[in-house]
Amino acid sequence: MSEGDAPAPRGIGAFVRRHPRAVLTTALAVGFLLPASGALFAGVAVGSANAVAPVPVVTTTPTPDPRPLPGAIADPSRLRTCSIDALAQDERLTTLFGSVVNTATGELLWDRQAATPAPTASVLKILTGAVALSTLGPDYRLTTRVVPGSTPGTVVLIGGGDATLSRLPAGQESVYPGAPKLADLAAQTVAAYAAANPDAPGITEVVLDATYWSIGDRWDSSWDRSLQTIGYNSEVTALQVDGDRNDPRSAISPRSTDPVGRAGAAFATALAEAGNPEGVPTVSLGSAVSSTVLAQVQSQPVSALVAYMIDTSDNTVAEMLARVSSRVIGFDGSAASLTRTFTGGLNPYGVPTTGITIRDGSGLSNLNAVPAQYVAELLVAVNGGGQNLSIIGGALAVAGVSGDLSQRFTGANAIARGAVLGKVGWIGSARTLAGIVRAADGSVLTFSFYAVRENVSASTRDALDTLTTGVFSCGDNLSNN
Repeated sequence: MSEGDAPAPRGIGAFVRRHPRAVLTTALAVGFLLPASGALFAGVAVGSANAVAPVPVVTTTPTPDPRPLPGAIADPSRLRTCSIDALAQDERLTTLFGSVVNTATGELLWDRQAATPAPTASVLKILTGAVALSTLGPDYRLTTRVVPGSTPGTVVLIGGGDATLSRLPAGQESVYPGAPKLADLAAQTVAAYAAANPDAPGITEVVLDATYWSIGDRWDSSWDRSLQTIGYNSEVTALQVDGDRNDPRSAISPRSTDPVGRAGAAFATALAEAGNPEGVPTVSLGSAVSSTVLAQVQSQPVSALVAYMIDTSDNTVAEMLARVSSRVIGFDGSAASLTRTFTGGLNPYGVPTTGITIRDGSGLSNLNAVPAQYVAELLVAVNGGGQNLSIIGGALAVAGVSGDLSQRFTGANAIARGAVLGKVGWIGSARTLAGIVRAADGSVLTFSFYAVRENVSASTRDALDTLTTGVFSCGDNLSNN
């Protein structure tokens, strides 16, 4: 029964006829104070002609409401209606960890286990680059030095972590553009040693000092040795040449089991070619005592090394930057120090590093664990370009255009070509993709997706592309449902 159909209370009609102005005033006051009851009063207005408002009851002692009232009413959340949930259910994605963030507002738009640490594969290199830029700075250069030995005829070659140092002669480029040359270092050494020792100018022995970090801390136990023999990664030593490649001009080239020895042999040969009176000296392991520099060469600046690492996904450069960052930040350069190195090096970007575990700088270990939400939020800073992070943003692959994404985003996903900038990752237990989306609606979103499973299928990358294209299409209307 509606209020308009209810019988009028006894005596009310008479009261209204006697006091019409009081009744009208009361009705207006109640309507003003209780706007949320508009439907109630509308019902009264259109009901029976005999229905009237009740007489207000006056109390002498009001009873206070014990419940606290909110100071302000929050704005309602926007209702987003574009879903990628069906795409996220693709069985090729197996166990999915994912996060999408709006760069303009910082709002987390989409979350699938986003706060749970998980393996990143090479997406970790985004973090490695950010750590190197904050810890070392974009202009820092890695230095390889030669100092006098403790006995006559001896010099010490000291590795400073620069794996780009090249044994190729002048005029020939390795995979590392602009890399310093052993030939240059040798020529400086022969000249400086002869000038310091005119009566005995010949160098008879080279001592190799690779103690910038422990020489035994060179291979993570979670890495497959096939990475070394096939040619994806070298042992992590502070002294090596050409990333310890058999072929300095080939990115994927088998690596040796003794990168320090290979560097020493190449330097001894370079000394002879530079005119050392004693020809090719002997080589041994040791450590430097003198701080007098006879010769030195330097790497390209960290800005160039970070860009190269992101663009090519070079694992050796990533490990080099991680270990050197550890030393410069005040640790010992060990793999065990990397979690502390990364959390310290990432702090300047203002994104909480809770839950991060770092085993290496390359992302090759399946024991690295970083929440997808952390990566997406760091990429918001990368998109902003401050604190030298534009170096990372400028090196990201572009869907259908460059880098590891040049041949991806095909078929129906081609609509996102040119609009997705990203870093891909692949290890045996994960396929990953993270980056920046310039969405169809003009919004700019960051994302991080990990598909995790042992022996993950190569087809998973297509599912990741499709999921990312869904983000492109939805833009800021992306729903978390």
